Amino acid sequence: MDGVIELADGGSLAFEDVGEGPAVVLLHPGLWDMRTWDPQMPTFAAAGYRVIRYDLRGYGRSSRPSGEPYSHVADLWDLLDHLGVETAALIGCSMGGRIAIDATLDDPSRPWALVAVAAGVSGFEASAEEEDWWEDAMAAGYKAYDAGEMETAQRERLRIWAALGTDDEAGAAIERIAMDNLHELTMDESAEIQLDPPAVTRLHEIDVPTLVIKAEHDPPFSRRSTDVIAAGIGSASVVMLDADHVVNLRAPAAFDAVVLPFLAGARG
Repeated sequence: MDGVIELADGGSLAFEDVGEGPAVVLLHPGLWDMRTWDPQMPTFAAAGYRVIRYDLRGYGRSSRPSGEPYSHVADLWDLLDHLGVETAALIGCSMGGRIAIDATLDDPSRPWALVAVAAGVSGFEASAEEEDWWEDAMAAGYKAYDAGEMETAQRERLRIWAALGTDDEAGAAIERIAMDNLHELTMDESAEIQLDPPAVTRLHEIDVPTLVIKAEHDPPFSRRSTDVIAAGIGSASVVMLDADHVVNLRAPAAFDAVVLPFLAGARG
């Protein structure tokens, strides 16, 4: 089922809901939209799960931030309430991982499992060396952005986040979806309500089955963020996959081979 939920604050979320069984929610990374989960929708549904994905506010077919305060976590709960889902496994990549972690801390009763994929974590701060690395890597991108050359700026970002290239089928999909969300480069997300206190100081509170997936070809600060998450959630299982940032789209077979057994184990 495809649909759109209208939110109380005037926003809207586009979603897809397929399959039957325990609910699993897939949260996409920034730059992209829910199409990054295309490989997982049929395989997870075939494995006996109700699979829900949606475009986060500001991305894909969902509404853009209006300047009024909003919360990605509240959006997630509103969507699940709309669909009649009380509990779900939360699987998030990058920004989606950050939201999944924040949601788990916001209401620990609702997630039955957590999968953090190349995830961010609220409150994480890059080191001076990591910031210098980013500035060097993005120098050409900043120049293109300042010149109003947004497609060039996005391709420079993809040199970082799609380090394995965009010439193959998976890389081409990563590039295409990022280009479809080019507006994200200039989107004002400053009104997002942040978890307080941030997750980086509260990871030890997470007490649901957790899998942390690290991308071998991620930028240094992103790999360290994954390490911080794994160390903070002491019971978490950790797996490194031979992929860049959008792990599930770059290496779907390897991703499914790790995540599906984890989910089965989490359900007992």
